[in-house]
Amino acid sequence: MSRILVTGSADGLGRAAADSLLSAGHEVVVHARNPERAAGLDALSDRGAHVVVGDFAERDAVRRVAAELNDGKPLDAVIHNAGVWSGPAVMPVNVIAPYLVTALLRGPRRLVYLSSSSHFDGRPSTDGVDWRGGKAGSYSDSKLFVTALAAAVARLRPGVLSNAVDPGWVPTKMGGPNAPDDLELGHRTQEWLASSDDPQALTTGGYWYYGEQLEPHGSVHDEDFQDRLLRTLAEETGTVL
Repeated sequence: MSRILVTGSADGLGRAAADSLLSAGHEVVVHARNPERAAGLDALSDRGAHVVVGDFAERDAVRRVAAELNDGKPLDAVIHNAGVWSGPAVMPVNVIAPYLVTALLRGPRRLVYLSSSSHFDGRPSTDGVDWRGGKAGSYSDSKLFVTALAAAVARLRPGVLSNAVDPGWVPTKMGGPNAPDDLELGHRTQEWLASSDDPQALTTGGYWYYGEQLEPHGSVHDEDFQDRLLRTLAEETGTVL
């Protein structure tokens, strides 16, 4: 059994993944952005989940959560699920937070980043990006960046299994009640990549959709773009991957 962190697990896909992993017997660390939302995780903590709290729109909070986790029992895997659809928190939550968690956490050998089909509409350039959230960010750009981050980690950390998953357009608070895709299927692939010993789950650098590996945006595996992105994020955060 594995110890797995699921960020953004107060509701939606993150909560569904945490619930399913607990049911499978794994140790799960769940995350909420504030104490009020953390109170809604009592049903999971009563079953043994450990709770961490921190607003991933704030870099200091991300660093504090990472330090808390590094002081505890080592993690085997992280599902980078936390995300926002629109507004000034898009880049801080969707890109800066998973970058910092990846750079700061010691130990995880499996990393799963939530992407989206919207990443195909992203712009493969970091010019003019407001990483601090002073203005609304582009969701499509953020998902292209985090998908490229997953591929870069796979290339630069050969001992780590790093993959990106498109969970589909599912009926969560973010996706809306009329979203056409299956909520149950929407969290299975990331759980599988985080915990399974199936040979396919032990691969790295993939972009996945409902258990199948697909070809992402052409810039995702462009090493020059990956390196530019990592340099920009290192300069922006003062933390090197």
